[in-house]
Amino acid sequence: MAPGNETQPSGFLLLGLSEDPALQPLIFGIFLCMFLVTVSGNLLIVLAILSDPHLHTPMYFFLANLSMVDICFTSTTVPKMLVNIQTQSRAISYVGCITQMFFYLVFVELDSFLLVAMAYDRFVAICHPLHYTVIMHAQLCVQLVLVCWTISVLHALLQSFMVLQLSFCTHLKIPQFFCELNQVVHSACSDTFLNDLMIYIVSVLLGGGPVAGILYSYCKIVSSIRAISSALGKYKAFSTCASHLSVVSLFYGTGLGVYLSSAITQNPQSTAIASVMYTVVTPMLNPFIYSLRNKDIKTVLKRSLAEKP
Repeated sequence: MAPGNETQPSGFLLLGLSEDPALQPLIFGIFLCMFLVTVSGNLLIVLAILSDPHLHTPMYFFLANLSMVDICFTSTTVPKMLVNIQTQSRAISYVGCITQMFFYLVFVELDSFLLVAMAYDRFVAICHPLHYTVIMHAQLCVQLVLVCWTISVLHALLQSFMVLQLSFCTHLKIPQFFCELNQVVHSACSDTFLNDLMIYIVSVLLGGGPVAGILYSYCKIVSSIRAISSALGKYKAFSTCASHLSVVSLFYGTGLGVYLSSAITQNPQSTAIASVMYTVVTPMLNPFIYSLRNKDIKTVLKRSLAEKP
Protein backbone atom coordinates (compact mmCIF):
# COMPACT_ATOMS: atom_id res chain seq x y z
CA MET A 1 0.00 0.00 0.00
CA ALA A 2 1.31 3.45 -0.84
CA PRO A 3 2.54 5.71 1.98
CA GLY A 4 -0.21 7.76 3.55
CA ASN A 5 -2.89 5.17 2.76
CA GLU A 6 -4.69 2.96 5.25
CA THR A 7 -7.42 0.34 5.09
CA GLN A 8 -9.53 1.95 7.83
CA PRO A 9 -9.06 5.69 8.38
CA SER A 10 -9.60 7.27 11.77
CA GLY A 11 -12.50 9.26 10.36
CA PHE A 12 -13.95 11.56 7.72
CA LEU A 13 -14.64 15.27 7.43
CA LEU A 14 -18.21 16.24 6.56
CA LEU A 15 -17.94 19.55 4.71
CA GLY A 16 -21.64 20.30 5.14
CA LEU A 17 -23.64 22.89 3.23
CA SER A 18 -21.23 25.78 3.62
CA GLU A 19 -17.72 26.39 4.94
CA ASP A 20 -18.46 30.04 5.73
CA PRO A 21 -18.26 30.45 9.56
CA ALA A 22 -20.69 33.37 9.46
CA LEU A 23 -23.44 31.13 8.05
CA GLN A 24 -23.09 28.34 10.63
CA PRO A 25 -25.41 29.88 13.28
CA LEU A 26 -28.10 30.46 10.63
CA ILE A 27 -27.76 26.89 9.30
CA PHE A 28 -27.86 25.55 12.88
CA GLY A 29 -31.05 27.46 13.67
CA ILE A 30 -32.84 26.47 10.47
CA PHE A 31 -31.99 22.78 10.75
CA LEU A 32 -32.80 22.65 14.47
CA CYS A 33 -36.24 24.11 13.79
CA MET A 34 -36.87 21.72 10.87
CA PHE A 35 -35.74 18.75 12.98
CA LEU A 36 -38.03 19.66 15.87
CA VAL A 37 -40.98 20.24 13.51
CA THR A 38 -40.32 16.90 11.77
CA VAL A 39 -40.14 14.89 15.00
CA SER A 40 -43.11 16.58 16.69
CA GLY A 41 -45.29 16.55 13.55
CA ASN A 42 -44.71 12.88 12.73
CA LEU A 43 -45.00 11.87 16.39
CA LEU A 44 -48.33 13.68 16.57
CA ILE A 45 -49.57 11.69 13.57
CA VAL A 46 -48.50 8.40 15.20
CA LEU A 47 -50.15 9.26 18.54
CA ALA A 48 -53.34 10.36 16.79
CA ILE A 49 -53.56 7.04 14.92
CA LEU A 50 -52.81 4.98 18.03
CA SER A 51 -55.32 6.86 20.20
CA ASP A 52 -58.36 6.58 17.92
CA PRO A 53 -59.85 3.12 17.17
CA HIS A 54 -61.47 4.52 14.01
CA LEU A 55 -57.99 4.99 12.54
CA HIS A 56 -56.94 1.38 13.14
CA THR A 57 -57.19 0.56 9.44
CA PRO A 58 -54.57 -0.59 6.91
CA MET A 59 -54.16 2.90 5.41
CA TYR A 60 -53.39 4.49 8.78
CA PHE A 61 -51.29 1.52 9.88
CA PHE A 62 -48.96 2.20 6.95
CA LEU A 63 -49.11 5.95 7.64
CA ALA A 64 -48.05 5.42 11.26
CA ASN A 65 -45.12 3.31 10.08
CA LEU A 66 -44.18 5.96 7.51
CA SER A 67 -44.22 8.67 10.18
CA MET A 68 -41.99 6.62 12.49
CA VAL A 69 -39.57 5.95 9.65
CA ASP A 70 -39.48 9.67 8.80
CA ILE A 71 -38.53 10.45 12.40
CA CYS A 72 -35.71 7.89 12.26
CA PHE A 73 -34.68 9.03 8.77
CA THR A 74 -34.17 12.63 9.88
CA SER A 75 -32.60 11.58 13.18
CA THR A 76 -29.93 9.67 11.28
CA THR A 77 -28.39 12.75 9.68
CA VAL A 78 -29.49 16.05 11.26
CA PRO A 79 -28.38 15.58 14.92
CA LYS A 80 -24.79 14.83 13.92
CA MET A 81 -24.78 17.89 11.68
CA LEU A 82 -26.08 20.06 14.54
CA VAL A 83 -23.45 18.69 16.94
CA ASN A 84 -20.67 19.37 14.42
CA ILE A 85 -21.82 22.97 13.95
CA GLN A 86 -22.13 23.52 17.69
CA THR A 87 -18.69 22.07 18.43
CA GLN A 88 -17.16 23.71 15.34
CA SER A 89 -15.96 20.32 14.17
CA ARG A 90 -16.61 18.53 10.90
CA ALA A 91 -15.26 15.17 12.00
CA ILE A 92 -17.10 11.85 12.08
CA SER A 93 -15.40 8.60 13.01
CA TYR A 94 -14.98 5.75 10.54
CA VAL A 95 -17.36 3.54 12.54
CA GLY A 96 -19.78 6.44 12.96
CA CYS A 97 -19.75 7.14 9.22
CA ILE A 98 -20.44 3.51 8.27
CA THR A 99 -23.17 3.30 10.91
CA GLN A 100 -24.81 6.51 9.70
CA MET A 101 -24.62 5.31 6.11
CA PHE A 102 -26.22 1.98 7.07
CA PHE A 103 -29.20 3.52 8.85
CA TYR A 104 -29.61 6.15 6.14
CA LEU A 105 -29.92 3.38 3.53
CA VAL A 106 -32.36 1.43 5.71
CA PHE A 107 -34.74 4.33 6.25
CA VAL A 108 -34.62 5.79 2.73
CA GLU A 109 -35.51 2.35 1.33
CA LEU A 110 -38.22 1.90 3.96
CA ASP A 111 -39.75 5.22 2.93
CA SER A 112 -39.86 4.07 -0.67
CA PHE A 113 -41.29 0.62 0.08
CA LEU A 114 -43.93 1.92 2.48
CA LEU A 115 -45.14 4.31 -0.21
CA VAL A 116 -45.56 1.28 -2.48
CA ALA A 117 -47.52 -0.56 0.23
CA MET A 118 -49.76 2.47 0.65
CA ALA A 119 -50.29 2.65 -3.12
CA TYR A 120 -51.32 -1.03 -3.10
CA ASP A 121 -53.73 -0.32 -0.25
CA ARG A 122 -55.37 2.50 -2.23
CA PHE A 123 -55.46 0.27 -5.34
CA VAL A 124 -57.39 -2.44 -3.47
CA ALA A 125 -59.70 0.10 -1.80
CA ILE A 126 -60.73 1.74 -5.08
CA CYS A 127 -60.46 -1.09 -7.61
CA HIS A 128 -61.75 -3.91 -5.35
CA PRO A 129 -63.83 -2.16 -2.66
CA LEU A 130 -66.07 -5.16 -1.93
CA HIS A 131 -63.07 -7.38 -1.19
CA TYR A 132 -61.01 -4.73 0.62
CA THR A 133 -61.44 -6.08 4.16
CA VAL A 134 -60.75 -9.61 2.98
CA ILE A 135 -57.61 -8.74 1.03
CA MET A 136 -56.11 -6.08 3.33
CA HIS A 137 -56.36 -8.04 6.56
CA ALA A 138 -54.13 -7.29 9.54
CA GLN A 139 -51.79 -10.22 8.91
CA LEU A 140 -51.06 -9.09 5.35
CA CYS A 141 -50.35 -5.53 6.49
CA VAL A 142 -47.86 -6.73 9.08
CA GLN A 143 -46.25 -9.05 6.52
CA LEU A 144 -45.87 -6.20 4.02
CA VAL A 145 -44.12 -4.03 6.62
CA LEU A 146 -41.85 -6.93 7.62
CA VAL A 147 -40.92 -7.49 3.97
CA CYS A 148 -40.11 -3.78 3.65
CA TRP A 149 -37.86 -3.97 6.71
CA THR A 150 -36.17 -7.17 5.56
CA ILE A 151 -35.30 -5.92 2.07
CA SER A 152 -34.12 -2.54 3.40
CA VAL A 153 -31.88 -4.04 6.09
CA LEU A 154 -30.39 -6.65 3.75
CA HIS A 155 -29.63 -4.01 1.14
CA ALA A 156 -28.02 -1.72 3.72
CA LEU A 157 -25.95 -4.61 5.11
CA LEU A 158 -24.76 -5.56 1.62
CA GLN A 159 -23.70 -2.01 0.72
CA SER A 160 -22.04 -1.46 4.12
CA PHE A 161 -20.13 -4.74 3.88
CA MET A 162 -18.84 -3.81 0.42
CA VAL A 163 -17.71 -0.41 1.69
CA LEU A 164 -15.86 -2.12 4.55
CA GLN A 165 -13.78 -3.99 1.96
CA LEU A 166 -12.43 -0.74 0.50
CA SER A 167 -9.15 0.92 1.39
CA PHE A 168 -9.26 4.61 2.23
CA CYS A 169 -6.71 7.39 2.24
CA THR A 170 -6.10 9.73 5.16
CA HIS A 171 -7.69 13.17 5.52
CA LEU A 172 -10.89 12.20 3.74
CA LYS A 173 -13.39 14.93 2.94
CA ILE A 174 -17.02 14.23 2.06
CA PRO A 175 -18.84 17.16 0.40
CA GLN A 176 -22.07 16.40 2.24
CA PHE A 177 -23.59 16.93 5.69
CA PHE A 178 -23.89 13.15 6.17
CA CYS A 179 -22.13 9.99 5.02
CA GLU A 180 -23.85 9.34 1.69
CA LEU A 181 -23.02 5.99 0.08
CA ASN A 182 -21.83 7.29 -3.27
CA GLN A 183 -19.62 9.97 -1.71
CA VAL A 184 -18.04 7.48 0.71
CA VAL A 185 -17.33 4.96 -2.06
CA HIS A 186 -15.70 7.58 -4.27
CA SER A 187 -13.46 8.64 -1.38
CA ALA A 188 -11.72 5.25 -1.44
CA CYS A 189 -8.22 4.70 -2.77
CA SER A 190 -8.90 1.15 -3.94
CA ASP A 191 -10.86 0.01 -6.99
CA THR A 192 -14.58 0.78 -6.62
CA PHE A 193 -15.87 -0.92 -9.79
CA LEU A 194 -17.88 -3.57 -7.91
CA ASN A 195 -19.31 -0.96 -5.55
CA ASP A 196 -20.34 1.30 -8.43
CA LEU A 197 -21.86 -1.66 -10.25
CA MET A 198 -23.82 -2.72 -7.17
CA ILE A 199 -25.05 0.84 -6.57
CA TYR A 200 -26.25 1.01 -10.19
CA ILE A 201 -27.98 -2.40 -10.10
CA VAL A 202 -29.65 -1.74 -6.76
CA SER A 203 -30.76 1.73 -7.92
CA VAL A 204 -32.50 0.17 -10.90
CA LEU A 205 -34.10 -2.66 -8.91
CA LEU A 206 -34.94 -0.98 -5.60
CA GLY A 207 -35.51 2.45 -7.14
CA GLY A 208 -37.25 1.59 -10.39
CA GLY A 209 -39.25 -1.29 -8.88
CA PRO A 210 -41.20 0.81 -6.36
CA VAL A 211 -41.78 3.56 -8.92
CA ALA A 212 -43.15 0.99 -11.39
CA GLY A 213 -45.40 -0.47 -8.68
CA ILE A 214 -46.80 2.94 -7.74
CA LEU A 215 -47.36 3.92 -11.38
CA TYR A 216 -49.14 0.61 -12.09
CA SER A 217 -51.38 1.05 -9.04
CA TYR A 218 -52.35 4.58 -10.01
CA CYS A 219 -52.98 3.63 -13.63
CA LYS A 220 -55.51 1.10 -12.37
CA ILE A 221 -56.90 3.60 -9.86
CA VAL A 222 -57.38 6.29 -12.53
CA SER A 223 -59.05 3.74 -14.81
CA SER A 224 -61.46 2.76 -12.02
CA ILE A 225 -62.22 6.37 -11.10
CA ARG A 226 -63.01 7.21 -14.74
CA ALA A 227 -65.56 4.40 -14.74
CA ILE A 228 -67.49 6.02 -11.87
CA SER A 229 -70.56 7.79 -13.26
CA SER A 230 -71.13 10.54 -10.69
CA ALA A 231 -68.80 13.51 -10.23
CA LEU A 232 -69.19 13.27 -6.45
CA GLY A 233 -68.16 9.62 -6.52
CA LYS A 234 -65.09 10.46 -8.58
CA TYR A 235 -64.14 13.24 -6.16
CA LYS A 236 -64.52 11.00 -3.08
CA ALA A 237 -62.47 8.24 -4.69
CA PHE A 238 -59.68 10.60 -5.73
CA SER A 239 -59.65 12.41 -2.37
CA THR A 240 -58.65 9.17 -0.63
CA CYS A 241 -55.48 9.12 -2.76
CA ALA A 242 -54.66 12.83 -2.76
CA SER A 243 -52.46 12.86 0.36
CA HIS A 244 -50.53 9.76 -0.67
CA LEU A 245 -50.06 11.03 -4.20
CA SER A 246 -48.72 14.34 -2.85
CA VAL A 247 -46.19 12.57 -0.63
CA VAL A 248 -45.11 10.27 -3.48
CA SER A 249 -44.60 13.25 -5.79
CA LEU A 250 -42.62 15.10 -3.13
CA PHE A 251 -40.40 12.13 -2.22
CA TYR A 252 -39.54 10.98 -5.74
CA GLY A 253 -39.54 14.49 -7.18
CA THR A 254 -36.91 15.71 -4.71
CA GLY A 255 -34.90 12.50 -5.14
CA LEU A 256 -34.91 12.98 -8.91
CA GLY A 257 -33.92 16.60 -8.37
CA VAL A 258 -30.85 15.54 -6.38
CA TYR A 259 -29.86 13.06 -9.08
CA LEU A 260 -30.24 15.62 -11.87
CA SER A 261 -28.39 18.32 -9.96
CA SER A 262 -25.44 16.00 -9.34
CA ALA A 263 -25.40 14.86 -12.97
CA ILE A 264 -25.74 18.31 -14.54
CA THR A 265 -23.93 20.75 -12.28
CA GLN A 266 -21.11 18.50 -11.05
CA ASN A 267 -21.05 20.83 -8.03
CA PRO A 268 -20.85 18.88 -4.74
CA GLN A 269 -22.17 21.81 -2.71
CA SER A 270 -25.22 22.14 -4.95
CA THR A 271 -25.87 18.42 -4.59
CA ALA A 272 -25.58 18.69 -0.81
CA ILE A 273 -28.10 21.53 -0.74
CA ALA A 274 -30.47 19.62 -3.06
CA SER A 275 -30.23 16.51 -0.86
CA VAL A 276 -31.68 18.55 2.02
CA MET A 277 -35.01 18.42 0.18
CA TYR A 278 -35.59 14.69 0.52
CA THR A 279 -33.60 14.03 3.70
CA VAL A 280 -35.07 16.86 5.79
CA VAL A 281 -37.78 18.85 4.01
CA THR A 282 -39.85 15.89 2.76
CA PRO A 283 -40.13 14.14 6.17
CA MET A 284 -41.04 17.52 7.68
CA LEU A 285 -43.83 18.21 5.17
CA ASN A 286 -45.41 14.73 5.24
CA PRO A 287 -47.36 15.29 8.50
CA PHE A 288 -48.71 18.61 7.20
CA ILE A 289 -49.82 17.00 3.95
CA TYR A 290 -51.69 14.22 5.73
CA SER A 291 -53.14 16.40 8.49
CA LEU A 292 -54.32 19.17 6.14
CA ARG A 293 -55.72 16.94 3.39
CA ASN A 294 -57.15 14.16 5.56
CA LYS A 295 -60.46 14.76 7.31
CA ASP A 296 -60.08 11.85 9.74
CA ILE A 297 -56.64 13.01 10.94
CA LYS A 298 -57.86 16.60 11.30
CA THR A 299 -60.88 15.45 13.33
CA VAL A 300 -58.76 13.42 15.75
CA LEU A 301 -56.19 16.20 16.17
CA LYS A 302 -58.91 18.82 16.82
CA ARG A 303 -60.57 16.52 19.35
CA SER A 304 -57.26 15.85 21.09
CA LEU A 305 -56.46 19.58 21.31
CA ALA A 306 -59.97 20.39 22.55
CA GLU A 307 -59.69 17.81 25.37
CA LYS A 308 -56.53 19.44 26.74
CA PRO A 309 -57.21 21.54 29.87
